[in-house]
Amino acid sequence: MPTPESAAFLAKKPTVPPTFDGVDYEDNTALKAAQDAIIREQWVRAMMARLVREELSKCYRREGVNHLARCGVLRERYMELLKDAKIKGYIFEQRNYVPKK
Repeated sequence: MPTPESAAFLAKKPTVPPTFDGVDYEDNTALKAAQDAIIREQWVRAMMARLVREELSKCYRREGVNHLARCGVLRERYMELLKDAKIKGYIFEQRNYVPKK
């Protein structure tokens, strides 16, 4: 059963998608909300990769010489998550945003 989210957590949770689609650059509140959502998504991906890495290291220690056969699922998952695990920020996306027509 998932943990219920507190009112303080819900107040800080972004209500916009993590993109600059449809954001008015003159509206500072909307722009800051989009920036926060993008950074939050990047942090979530980085933390997911960290959790899988920790489980992978536990599996390596636990399995010993059989780690190649028994930890393959975690290894593949970690390699997939590692592609997007770097926190890049929002400046590049914000400055090079091309609106969709």
